[in-house]
Amino acid sequence: MTRYILMVFAGACSYGILSTFVKLSYREGYTAAQISVSQALAGMLFLWLLVCLNKQWNFRQYTLKTLLWLLPTGAAIGFSSFIYYLSVIYLPASVAIIILMQFTWIGLLLEWLIYKQAPGRSQLMITVLIILGSGMGSGGISAGAHLPLKGLALAALSALLYAIYLLANARVGKTIPALPKSAVMMTGSFLGLLLANLPELSHAAHLDLGLLKWALFLATFGTIIPPILFSKGVPKIGVGVSAVLMTAELPVAVICSHWLLNEKVTVVQWLGVAVMLFAMFLLNVKKK
Repeated sequence: MTRYILMVFAGACSYGILSTFVKLSYREGYTAAQISVSQALAGMLFLWLLVCLNKQWNFRQYTLKTLLWLLPTGAAIGFSSFIYYLSVIYLPASVAIIILMQFTWIGLLLEWLIYKQAPGRSQLMITVLIILGSGMGSGGISAGAHLPLKGLALAALSALLYAIYLLANARVGKTIPALPKSAVMMTGSFLGLLLANLPELSHAAHLDLGLLKWALFLATFGTIIPPILFSKGVPKIGVGVSAVLMTAELPVAVICSHWLLNEKVTVVQWLGVAVMLFAMFLLNVKKK
């Protein structure tokens, strides 16, 4: 059991390091479009390679409608990552990840609006804790007033798209195994990002082996390792415990931004992170 717990924890930590290394790639002159499209392409090719090597998958047993619905689902997570990468141009990585984590209560709101599943009193209290922790984690009201509005809006939009992806992923293609489902969704992610960024990519001059390095690195830790670890670990330890372990993404992102980007993280921000982690822990225990 410890082995599977460590798998899920490692997958969450892999997600947590992404924003820091994306900012490092910007210092080498690459853009969010180049990084996100190349990452999606590398991830898609690797996942399809795994599907082809495993002969037991047969897509003929699934309806075309089910498979097609996976494409926009994958596009949602692709655009969520792309817009998140745009937000860290304007925001510290430690703040952008805190805004992204608002997907937890946004998902509750969407379930209420779409599926008429009204949140209970405890869930509303947890939402208040998350918002309170977010305010502290971003540095408080005085610091928040100096954060670029464009960056905050982009990070918030990324959180919305991530919440949409989670809702759709939980309801689309339930009978399809994790690996082929991930491959189809990553195809939707790549196609969506390619079409949206084709004008910029067609005029990009900075396309070289350096970009390949970042694409492989980010795809490994953002597209390949987490899904594989989650597909093995989550069924063994359960969704509730897994969801709690996945909150490790938040402190890992803050620690990486502090160590590698020299971003200042105050005591108040650390307290805000702690409040958010506690709230997300309560939320996941409540769901379980």
